[in-house]
Amino acid sequence: MSEATLVAERQALEPLSSPSASLGLLSVFQRRYLLRLLVQREIAARYEQSFLGFLWSYINPLTQFFIYWYVMGVVMGAHATISNYPVHVFSGLVIVHFFTETFGAGTRSIVRNKSLVQKMPLPKEMFPVAAMLVSLWHVLPQMAILLIVCFLTGWHPDMGTLVGGVLAMAIMMILGTALSLIFSVANVFWRDFGSLVGILMNFVRFGCTMIYGYDQLAQHAGSLKWLVLGNPIAVACLLFQRAFWALSTDRPEHTIKTQFPPHLYQQGLIALGASLVLLLIAQWFFSKFEARIPEQI
Repeated sequence: MSEATLVAERQALEPLSSPSASLGLLSVFQRRYLLRLLVQREIAARYEQSFLGFLWSYINPLTQFFIYWYVMGVVMGAHATISNYPVHVFSGLVIVHFFTETFGAGTRSIVRNKSLVQKMPLPKEMFPVAAMLVSLWHVLPQMAILLIVCFLTGWHPDMGTLVGGVLAMAIMMILGTALSLIFSVANVFWRDFGSLVGILMNFVRFGCTMIYGYDQLAQHAGSLKWLVLGNPIAVACLLFQRAFWALSTDRPEHTIKTQFPPHLYQQGLIALGASLVLLLIAQWFFSKFEARIPEQI
């Protein structure tokens, strides 16, 4: 999807003056057709002149999986303490990778599309939202791999699978979009924020139970484990592992009892509520500086 095509489609859809642009995220979803064009454009641009194309959506997470599995599982012996460790790692990797890709791409989204921002009077929140939807699109092949591996290892889904999976994805979608709104506009004024995101990613990957178990966290953190469980990303990771990994182990009931905090779903709802509050704050912050974006970019 070329930029010229996108501009032409935009001009055909509505006049240049856009009175609803101040509605923020609501105006983005009022222009679903334009949002779909942006998502298609981003997907096409990512695989342009690529020999493997969409296969990179499989290769990247699988490469990370084998690194974590070999280093943590084989070399450091996590297999001995965590049942079905490969699924434990990969289920956490899928949800964490979705967030990190959303956050990273969303932060760069306005700067990367500066020509469209300058030419078209469209709601600028559309770029971080489109980045989140592109990341969601790339989760699909990873989910396909995860489901296949789970079924091969004796996975028996229950109602908690649906609730935990949907709740985890909702937390990551809302939280990723909220942080993308804040960091994308900040990145327009100070490009340092783009580099800062890369540093924060390291804390995200090791701040949740992706490569280690909750029992290890509880043992070493002691009374301070609430600092980790107060992190919506860590809670979403646990919910996703409860949905897929826990039910593929030899003793699912024992795993759920020992490897997950009590009242996990209540904590998930709290994390979802906190993410929604942050989204409202992010929208206010974005709207405050939105008018200055074209002249700064």
